[in-house]
Amino acid sequence: MYLVTGATGLIGRPLVEALLSEGAEIRAVTRSPEDATFPAGVEAVAPEAIRRALRGARGLFVHPRAAKDDTDKLLRLAAEEGVRKVVVMSAINVDDHPDHQPSRFNGDRNAEVERAVTERALPWVAVRPSSFAMNTLAMWRGQLALGDTVRGPYAGFAEAVIHERDVAEVIARALVDDSLLGRRIAITGPEALRLDEMVPIIGAVIGRPLRFEEVPAEMAAQGMLRNGLDERFVHALMARYQREMERPATVTTEIETILGRPARTFATWVADHAGAWS
Repeated sequence: MYLVTGATGLIGRPLVEALLSEGAEIRAVTRSPEDATFPAGVEAVAPEAIRRALRGARGLFVHPRAAKDDTDKLLRLAAEEGVRKVVVMSAINVDDHPDHQPSRFNGDRNAEVERAVTERALPWVAVRPSSFAMNTLAMWRGQLALGDTVRGPYAGFAEAVIHERDVAEVIARALVDDSLLGRRIAITGPEALRLDEMVPIIGAVIGRPLRFEEVPAEMAAQGMLRNGLDERFVHALMARYQREMERPATVTTEIETILGRPARTFATWVADHAGAWS
């Protein structure tokens, strides 16, 4: 039996599916268990029933956004109920200075949640994914609803974005495979792509002649602020683009090593979400 927090989210859903494919029984934590539509073999539980849900669980997945301020309580209960292993997701930049982690200004506390897990006596694995490919939808879908050009800063900024299913499958393997215990595992997509390379890939998959047009960073930042994004987040994001333009993007082969197959490409991710771009 495995307990999954954040079970209805971007990672939780495919994690449940990945664990089911491993033949596992699952308890899935969700705020609205009565509305959950999980497959057979998955028991939906409310956060208020977390102690009962932990009983008999071999492993626990800690999602940083789901656990957040309740992480210490969750881990204490896990230890009391005899949970044998904890897998936590954080981020590939979790060791960077806090000011260099834009997501912190949106409320993420990856470092604190990972530290809470790794400093406990329970055996653990920390999975550290790169930026999710899904972020491109938030960045560009609105512009592509108006035309075939994406305008943004730092066209040459490159990163190896990752498919959420790859993240989920690595977490599932970490839960069922004790050989990964005690590791902080950085996982990425299979190749680093520039922003002005990613947009044409989207176009090729969905059948549109898309292109990226670079605009000054200040102009892009003002547009983000007008759209309601937090000012601190926007400035940290622009600083990250500028700073990381000067160094090679991180690309790891951990997904292939752990899962026995290459990481899914960005084009594969776009194809899996083709309907979301229309």
